[in-house]
Amino acid sequence: MENISNSNLGKAVIEIKNVSKSFGDNHVLIDFNLTLNKKENIVVLGKSGSGKSVLIKCIIGLLKPDKGSITILGNPINDVTLTEMDKIRAKIGFLFQSNALYDSMSVRENLEFPLRRHWIKINQNQVNEMVLQALEDVGLKHTVDMMPIELSGGMRKRIALARTLILKPEIILYDEPTTGLDPITAKEIINLMITIKEKYNTASLIISHDMNCVKIASDRIVILLEGKCYAIDSYENLTKSNDPKVKQFFE
Repeated sequence: MENISNSNLGKAVIEIKNVSKSFGDNHVLIDFNLTLNKKENIVVLGKSGSGKSVLIKCIIGLLKPDKGSITILGNPINDVTLTEMDKIRAKIGFLFQSNALYDSMSVRENLEFPLRRHWIKINQNQVNEMVLQALEDVGLKHTVDMMPIELSGGMRKRIALARTLILKPEIILYDEPTTGLDPITAKEIINLMITIKEKYNTASLIISHDMNCVKIASDRIVILLEGKCYAIDSYENLTKSNDPKVKQFFE
């Protein structure tokens, strides 16, 4: 593969087909299938150790599936080079559960970091504009010269989200976005996720145990069980299921 496509094939932005991944005798993913469409939020529900993190790592190329294929924005990633994968990753935002802000850097420097990392050819004035726009998107423009230690937990989450947004990703991967936040702040983050989707037409894959987040943020929910996509449907439909393996997640 020489060139990285900028256009989606149809509506799908991520296509996962028959992906399996094992570690010795531990079969984590087994013929897993999933399609994430443009401007769609899918929440992945699963028990601890069910393979949610492995799935995310396969999507961003940190792990290679034993079999099956993953296509991102029309680009098959199974056999891409590291340089090609980096170009694809530039179109994917990732919000870490821990926020992963650099404590020794100011908010401004944290947001500038991905711009430097992806070798984008822009001048300092453009960098400044992008930083301030990303901060404005999360309602924290005034924190630009503050240090992470000066921010509350909810503010740090918003800054991490601003850093995710600065490259204008087409896809955002959220890893437990409301963990450790009080209910009011958590709801603010959930509403912000929805606002970002509507403003930038992003598609998102969300890993969450917060059922309020699952209910509000999801267009569809995937239940990852026994390594497979056991069920996929809307929150409303899944809560009506009589299948005990599905009901256990909503009781």
